[in-house]
Amino acid sequence: MLLSAAGCGAFSLPAPPTNDDGGSEFDPIDAGVGDEPPIDRASVTHEFGIDVLPPLGETEPCASWTLDNEEPLYVQAVTLSNLSGFHHSNWFVVPDDVYDGPDGYWACSERGFDEASAVSAGTVLFAQSTQSWVETQQTAAGAVIKIPAHSRIVGGVHLLNLAPREVETNLWLTLDIIHPRDVEVVLTPMRLSYVDLEIPAMSRSRHSASCDFKSYYEGYTSSSYALKLHYALPHYHSLGDFFDVSVVGGPDDGESVYRLEGFNADANGKTYDPPLDLVESDGLAFTCGFDNFRSESVGWGIGDQEMCVMLLLVESELVLDASVVLDSQFVGTEGDIEEYEGACLIIGYPKSGAQGPPTRAEIAGALYVPPQADGDVDLPPVPQCIDADPGAAPLADVSLDTLRETLFRPACAFGACHGSGGAAGLDLTVPDLHAALLGHAVQADTALPLIAPGDPDGSWLMRVLSQCEPVDDAGNVVAHMPRNAPVLMDDAIVATARAWIAAGAPE
Repeated sequence: MLLSAAGCGAFSLPAPPTNDDGGSEFDPIDAGVGDEPPIDRASVTHEFGIDVLPPLGETEPCASWTLDNEEPLYVQAVTLSNLSGFHHSNWFVVPDDVYDGPDGYWACSERGFDEASAVSAGTVLFAQSTQSWVETQQTAAGAVIKIPAHSRIVGGVHLLNLAPREVETNLWLTLDIIHPRDVEVVLTPMRLSYVDLEIPAMSRSRHSASCDFKSYYEGYTSSSYALKLHYALPHYHSLGDFFDVSVVGGPDDGESVYRLEGFNADANGKTYDPPLDLVESDGLAFTCGFDNFRSESVGWGIGDQEMCVMLLLVESELVLDASVVLDSQFVGTEGDIEEYEGACLIIGYPKSGAQGPPTRAEIAGALYVPPQADGDVDLPPVPQCIDADPGAAPLADVSLDTLRETLFRPACAFGACHGSGGAAGLDLTVPDLHAALLGHAVQADTALPLIAPGDPDGSWLMRVLSQCEPVDDAGNVVAHMPRNAPVLMDDAIVATARAWIAAGAPE
């Protein structure tokens, strides 16, 4: 996953790139700006197109968007939206002669793509939270990701279809671009990871490392330590139940600066505004926690394995990677949690010359917006939601088993909203699904039951499945289901739920 190793990608740090786009020292005072009111920002959205996921299939394609940009772009925010199946994706900016070929989805191996070479060739643009449908990576005013001239955006994508039927999905990526004169700092990617994972069976565990960035930074640069944190995004899979990043050393020693408890399909990135200045610290410590209910141990990897990774966007002259790669040690037990620690191996190199500040010419000029393909012009960043068609035909087999496999498992439990310890007290992974559905007390402000056998229109489930903006009894709009999805489930599945309830919701 997130800037990780096999499958979901490796954010290893190769030799430093040496390209230079002729950037000059940032000097807004000397920059000439015309008298006309300037255009300060713009947004461009690209649609990648339909991809078909095979039944119960897991694929790892690449996806690309060649920008055809004649000038650099300074990106304040990146928004990704999709139509399900995107377990995770990592996105990079590379020169447009790297991984050359038609855009869209393609086999990574055919063009020699791996995340290590992508980082070496350019920089990190964006990382998607696990299973999120819509997510915006927003940084504080003036802090940007730079896309040099003549660039291509490339993503390593992990797609997962838990349904026993073919599923079509789509993907949109939006760049919010600001004027070069408003740029204060070009951000640098940084990674924390615990690769030497061995998560014991039938137990809870936590895996921690403490990383001394100050000593490494000063030893490498022969200058004073300087690091400011602007954005943080963690990644683990469904066994993950805890992530923490804390300050090491200095007056804020031990202070947690990021914490995530449990697992969900939300966008879990955190923006620091103002940025967190770590100059008085020695570094950062991080911890991943897991609840492994399985009868076998779990290691690092994709599929049914786990990861412990965090992407950081920072102010730094070095690209930094801190990982526990071997010799993780059991150090004791705290309550019912087994604790492990590993040594933090730090690798760094100077940021590319192509990642320098805007030139005086860019600052003095008009905002540059790259050309857009005809199909991308005026695209919204998130697809429009349309209410379900009440006349749609259901799937051939109208049964609770069909709904379990096409709706509740892949869309409701997969996002961890209604898995173990599910949202609103509803766990749709239990063996007796019928009892869970018909016995559930709806927590919304409504007199409707979740399921009213024989009465789809009197069932709260149908209201939140079939309407983009369902309302409660007080007229307040509430979230449709699946939660966080930009659109509803396809009409055939919604119609199957309607038909099953109309038939009396049989077991």
